[in-house]
Amino acid sequence: MLIHEVQMCDGFERAINSLHASEQYDIFITGSNAFLLSSDLSTLFTGRTFEIEVFPFSFEEYRLYSDEGEVDRDFDEYARTGGMSGSYPYPLQEQRYQYLSNVFKTLIVRDIVQRHNVRNESALLRIADYMMDNVSNITSARNITDILNADGLKITNKTVGTYMGYLCDAFAFYKVRRYDIRGKKYLRSGEKYYLADHAFKYALLGTRDMDWGRVYGNMVAIELLRRGYEVYVGVLYKKEIDFVAIRRSEKLYIQVSDDISSDKTFEREISPLLSIGDAYPKMILARTHHEATDRDGVQIVDLARWLCGEA
Repeated sequence: MLIHEVQMCDGFERAINSLHASEQYDIFITGSNAFLLSSDLSTLFTGRTFEIEVFPFSFEEYRLYSDEGEVDRDFDEYARTGGMSGSYPYPLQEQRYQYLSNVFKTLIVRDIVQRHNVRNESALLRIADYMMDNVSNITSARNITDILNADGLKITNKTVGTYMGYLCDAFAFYKVRRYDIRGKKYLRSGEKYYLADHAFKYALLGTRDMDWGRVYGNMVAIELLRRGYEVYVGVLYKKEIDFVAIRRSEKLYIQVSDDISSDKTFEREISPLLSIGDAYPKMILARTHHEATDRDGVQIVDLARWLCGEA
C-alpha cells in the first residue's frame, strides 16, 4: 500500500497505526515534505518505521533511461541535464531548466514557507541562491548574514542558520561536515553544502561562468550518499581532501577535479592524498577519458566511468 503526502491529513497517524495493526498490508508512506523525516515518523509510530531515502537519478540510471549511448557523450548530457527525471520529456534544455526552477521554488514554498510560517520568503530564496553559488565551498551562516546585511537586507545570524536548516530538512541541500584525519575527530565549523541535484543551480542561477570542478564535486557527493556512505570533508594539517567516505569498516579518500592534465594541477590533487598515513584506498576522480591507473598507491579514475559503476 502506497500512501502519498499523508501528512496533509489531520490525525493520519491513527489511521496508519490501525492499518498496520491489521497485519494485512505492507505500508509505504511517500512524499517530499520535510515532515516525513525518520525522527518525526519514529515518534509517531514508536520505532516501527524504516526510512528509504530517494535521490534524483544517478548517472547509471540516466544511462539506462537513455538506452546507454557512448559514456562520454552521456556524461556531458547528464552534467547539464541532471538527475530530475521529470525534466527529461521536455525536448529543449531551457524547458528542462524551467521545470527544475518550478520544482525548486515549489519545494521551498510548500515544504518550508507553509510549514514553518516563514514570513520573509525573499530572504529564504537569497540564502538558497548563495548556497547554490557556493556549492563545494565552506559556507557558514555568519558569512551569509554579513553578505546579506551588506546588500541592505537586515537579517540575523540566527535566522540565516534556521533557514539553512530548513533547506537541508527539505532535502534541497545536504550538509557535509569536516573531519580531522590526523586527530580522527569531527570539526564543529566549516561545513560545506551540496545540492540534491546539480542542475538546480543552472535552472536558478544560469550557466555562465561554470566551474565544472565544483559541479563534479557536487555529483560525487550525492553519489556517495546514494551509495550509502557517510560523507565528510577531510582536513590534514593545512591540506584538504574533498571527501572522506565511510561505510561501516570501509573508508575512501577522494579528490575530484575537472582536468588533471597539467603537472601542477595533478600535483595539487595528489599531494594531500599522499600525506595520509593509513592504508585505506585513495583516488582522484577526473575527466581522464582513460582506464584507471595507479600512481604511488593512488588510483586515477575517470569520473564518468566511476559514476556509472564501470570503475
